[in-house]
Amino acid sequence: MSAVRRDPQADPLFARPRPERPAYATGMLLGARDFADEQTYHRGQLARALAYLAGPGTLAGLRVSCVPAGSGGQAAQPEEIRVEPGLAVDWLGRLIEVPRAACVRLPAWFAALPDDTRSQAAYPQGVGTLDGFTSARALAEAGGTLPTRVLAADLYLRFVACDAAWSPAFASGPYDALDAIAASRVRDAYELLLLPRTGLQADTTKGLPDPGPDLAGIADPADRRAALQDHLLDDAYRPVSAAGSAGDLKALSANPDGVDPSAVWLARVLLPVQAGDPPQRTDPVGEPVIDNYSRRFLPAAALLARWLGA
Repeated sequence: MSAVRRDPQADPLFARPRPERPAYATGMLLGARDFADEQTYHRGQLARALAYLAGPGTLAGLRVSCVPAGSGGQAAQPEEIRVEPGLAVDWLGRLIEVPRAACVRLPAWFAALPDDTRSQAAYPQGVGTLDGFTSARALAEAGGTLPTRVLAADLYLRFVACDAAWSPAFASGPYDALDAIAASRVRDAYELLLLPRTGLQADTTKGLPDPGPDLAGIADPADRRAALQDHLLDDAYRPVSAAGSAGDLKALSANPDGVDPSAVWLARVLLPVQAGDPPQRTDPVGEPVIDNYSRRFLPAAALLARWLGA
């Protein structure tokens, strides 16, 4: 038995609390809150270190692909977007692991979209209309051209907590019961969100993640070193607010309204759609174009050393 906490604020780290450690003394009366605060302190310090050392993005795995309908000789297999197992760090520094392949079934997802959302997230192919919607590598893999008309959606991965291992406990709140239970374990879990994107043509970034300062474009090593130092000295630090609020988390992640600001962007999915208002998606209409490469990648130090020839 388990229960998922889908509200981002259910995790105390979302508020980015100040680093205060509980202090103990002989004879001190302790409650459940004291032990929870101690866990929050250690989790918060580890998450803060990961957020600065690695940053938000993909550590390993999590490739997104399309599985056509009827794959594997199974006529009942629907078309789906599949995410391979992997590990990511979100904008708060929390680890998010997908331990096994997960999927979003496209027919059910598309049918559940409101008609106005379908219309607003559909973009026609024309002169420059879809420029910048994907990375150059994704465009090359698609044959150098995009479908005539697409519905744009972005795939996000977010952290959720899952209460588990329920155990008898004293009733809390305005209740009086002898059979009350409480979760004795909290499992770190995940949620996939495939969200249609509207208004991308007016967005200078086309809704893609900010890759950060382009130090690779600086040819002179001394100038590159100076730019790195200036970035670390002037722009990299994000203090925890005295009020302990989420503060500028949304501004940092640039996630759209209604999306958990700590969620990690995984891929852009461009679904070919047919003409009409709202657009329809019936066979044959073409396979989706998936951009795995505009996300933030967090290569391990050993991998970077190999790349540098060390």
